[in-house]
Amino acid sequence: MGPLSQLANSAQAPRIIGWRVRLALVVLTVVAVATVFVTNRLLTDRFTETTRNRAELRLALYSGNLLSELRQSAIVPQLLARDPTLIGALNSADYQQSTQRLISFVEEIGAANLILMDIDGRAVAATDRDRLGSNHRTDPFFIDALRASDTVFSATPREAGGFSFTYSRKIMAGGDTLGVIAVEVDLQKFERAWAGTSAAVFVTDSLGQIIIATEPRWRGRTEEDALERQTPQGAIERAIRVTADWTALPADAYIQGEAMMRLENRIPFRGWRMVSFTTYESVRERVNGVLALEIMGFAILLALAFYALSRRSAFRVASFARESAELRRLNVQLQREVAERKRVQEDLAVAEQTLEQSSKLAALGEMSAAVSHELNQPLAAMKTYLAGARLLLRRNRPDEALVSFGRIDDLIERMGAITRQLKSYARKGQDALSPVNMADALASSLSMMEPQLRQRRVQINRVLPPDPVEVLGDRLRIEQVMVNLLRNAIDATKTMRAPQVDIILSAGETATLTVRDNGPGIADLDALFEPFYTTKQPGDGVGLGLAISSGIVNDLGGRLTARNGQSGGAVFEMQLPVLGEQAEEDDHDDDKKIEAAE
Repeated sequence: MGPLSQLANSAQAPRIIGWRVRLALVVLTVVAVATVFVTNRLLTDRFTETTRNRAELRLALYSGNLLSELRQSAIVPQLLARDPTLIGALNSADYQQSTQRLISFVEEIGAANLILMDIDGRAVAATDRDRLGSNHRTDPFFIDALRASDTVFSATPREAGGFSFTYSRKIMAGGDTLGVIAVEVDLQKFERAWAGTSAAVFVTDSLGQIIIATEPRWRGRTEEDALERQTPQGAIERAIRVTADWTALPADAYIQGEAMMRLENRIPFRGWRMVSFTTYESVRERVNGVLALEIMGFAILLALAFYALSRRSAFRVASFARESAELRRLNVQLQREVAERKRVQEDLAVAEQTLEQSSKLAALGEMSAAVSHELNQPLAAMKTYLAGARLLLRRNRPDEALVSFGRIDDLIERMGAITRQLKSYARKGQDALSPVNMADALASSLSMMEPQLRQRRVQINRVLPPDPVEVLGDRLRIEQVMVNLLRNAIDATKTMRAPQVDIILSAGETATLTVRDNGPGIADLDALFEPFYTTKQPGDGVGLGLAISSGIVNDLGGRLTARNGQSGGAVFEMQLPVLGEQAEEDDHDDDKKIEAAE
């Protein structure tokens, strides 16, 4: 083992240990995050449920106290309506002792205010002396009491804000109505008591209107309107508020930016409902306290891990100091190796120049073979047309001979176009593409192959779609591929008694031209498209036709495939993108290869 290998092994050992330590730190961090997350979820659910149970118990207690106060005050008008002193005062219109009488009842009953009104609605006696002489003829509690035969309850809005809750009952004697006794119930004391123990509590009547609330601005509004006035000013402020509370409790509502737990209880009195909003503050404090302890524990573990890493780094520094001497010793040996490598590189440069020259010669030979192959088909057709023209002239049929000469002229033009496009065999075409009708290109290719078809008497079966099939490409190059496929199919049927070639043109996602023969099939499909691979006799071909055809189809964004048919013979398929669905192709030319080919 050389000195470089020993140095590499010595450096690899602490590297492996370092990766293990880093992996352990990552695992510890993941465990810490998972533990905090699970603990947060479990404790949040548990403490939230406890807070909810306490809030439900407190709401039931509030509802019971409110209902007890209402029921206790409901019987007072009935008792006062039978008081002989008040009845006598109304009969005699002498109210000197009536106010004192009502004040004595207030101390026993605990009502907010007692008012005695005559038949005209004038307050003739009241525990609040400022209200003596006031007229209540239009007040609901006076009007409803005169109309009803029993005690009535009314909630009247006050001018200063809030509501006045009153039980009233008419006073009768001998079948005549003498006046009305009203008992105001002090429900505001509950608001003051609730404000000290709960975040927000309100009571709504049967219409959903808030009549009692710890928030004075809520009175007289619906719950939706009240909460809308108390929520944060915008969604951004609320998002910041929720993000700051990293326990992410599911809030039922927001009051002044605080997430609240909403609880509701029905009061069996005139369709009233009591709603309370309890903060999550206690839940946050308890959960965050436990999470802080967990985070502190994991922080201590991470601190110990980093301390161990620092100690290990110190040991590695000492080890590197010892290895530096070994590195200096190896430096001299490396310089000698560098000099040896330079000498080898110079030898490689000479070999590369030789190889480059050989590649140029090979490319030149490939281009010569390509020219020979591509010009072979038009030359063979020209030979056939010349023989036919000579025979026609001998038979004194010059007009038909001129047709053959015209076809020969077309073939000469085609040979010129082939020589101009020889560069396309090594790189993508540079000429602009145009729409090509596949059926017209096929007809032109069959016309070019007409002499071979007549000579061999091959049966051609064509299946064409009723609508034109157009692709974006170079018609000359597409015809070049078609002619090559037809010639291969005709050559494959030389040994068949009834040679047959089927040509099918179809259009779907791609334009597909299928050429099928009834020959012996393909022996080696893997090497079929490789250059210079051929199964023909020497002189019939050089094995470049399919390789060139495959390159042309690939340049046009399609593909050329081959397989053996189920009933024998070979099947070639040329697939090209239909016009309008042609994707853009990358055009990266290999300039060095083109220069070598030229």
